[in-house]
Amino acid sequence: MKYTTATFAAAMTNILPASAFILACIFRLEKIKVKCIRSQAKVVGTIASVAGAMVMTLIKGPVLLGTFGGNSHYQNSDDTDTQHILVGSIMIALGCFSCACFVILQAITLKTYPAPLSLASWICFLGTLETAVVAMIMEWCNPSVWYIKWDMRLLSIVYTGIVCSGVLYFVQGVVVKSRGPVFVTAVSPLCTVIVAIMGYFILAEELFLGRVIGAIITCLGLYLVAWGKSKDYTPSEPVIQEFIFSADEGIVKNEHFAQEIITIQ
Repeated sequence: MKYTTATFAAAMTNILPASAFILACIFRLEKIKVKCIRSQAKVVGTIASVAGAMVMTLIKGPVLLGTFGGNSHYQNSDDTDTQHILVGSIMIALGCFSCACFVILQAITLKTYPAPLSLASWICFLGTLETAVVAMIMEWCNPSVWYIKWDMRLLSIVYTGIVCSGVLYFVQGVVVKSRGPVFVTAVSPLCTVIVAIMGYFILAEELFLGRVIGAIITCLGLYLVAWGKSKDYTPSEPVIQEFIFSADEGIVKNEHFAQEIITIQ
């Protein structure tokens, strides 16, 4: 955030579904058939979800609804040196690519280790060790950062650790195991829609036409992806069994078979 604007950062993070979709196709976790309608729906839905999030972030348009509950005290500071925007863009792109790689790796791991809860525990444990090492290296001369106080900072840490890490990784693992990595990342642009709605009610932000149009496009894209993925998991046609008999039919069949054996003898 120090190297780019908040608006551009929010727009760049929406490339995650496209990155995960490409990686899933490369690692054969997602099957794409050009002439198949469900494959076309997944591709179009992924593009639409990303495009809708981009429209919400970059295009404002006229104001539809004013601030909710009075004047807005929220100010968005986008005063960033333009010479660092390129560096920030590269860092955000690398972050999205790393997140897409993580989802793909999680999908591959769950094929040989089908335990989402245990895997989420290992992810959180190893992540705690890695972040602790990095924090000690970066803040070794500032011991005050390790002090715990009963304030909003502690609440944010607890919420982030329990909900945003523990619960998120477990639910994400369950969905990845059942629906694949593309479905998980395709829902990520929905975060932009939720933020826009909560920003209107909580932060008293104005609701613009561009955000409404982008939200509609994003929801339609997510519906197409969900529809395409649901068709991938439709139950197969029942296997026709040639020898299914009831009890009486089985007795008659056995008697007829026994008479044929006697006749042959």
